[in-house]
Amino acid sequence: MASHKSALKAHRQSLNHRSRNRIVKGSVRTAIKRTRSQIEDGELDAARESIDVAMSRLDRAAKKGVIHPNNAARRKSRLMRQLNQAAAEAK
Repeated sequence: MASHKSALKAHRQSLNHRSRNRIVKGSVRTAIKRTRSQIEDGELDAARESIDVAMSRLDRAAKKGVIHPNNAARRKSRLMRQLNQAAAEAK
C-alpha cells in the first residue's frame, strides 16, 4: 500500500478513474452486443438504429481516453461490415 501523501492521492484518483472507465466500457459493450444480436436475428431496421447508439458510445469512449481511437475505429468498422453483409444476404 502507498505510504506517501502523493501516492495515496494518486491511488484514490486511480480508483475514481477506474470506476468511471468501467461505466463507459460497460455501456459500449452493451450497445455492441445489442447491435450484434439484432443483426444475427435479422432485425436489420432495429440494428441500423442501435448501430448509431453504439458508434456514438464508441466515439465518446475514445474521446474520453477510455479506449484508443484506433480501437474505436476498428470496432465501428467491424460492426458496419457485419450489418452490410447481413443486408446483402437478406437481398
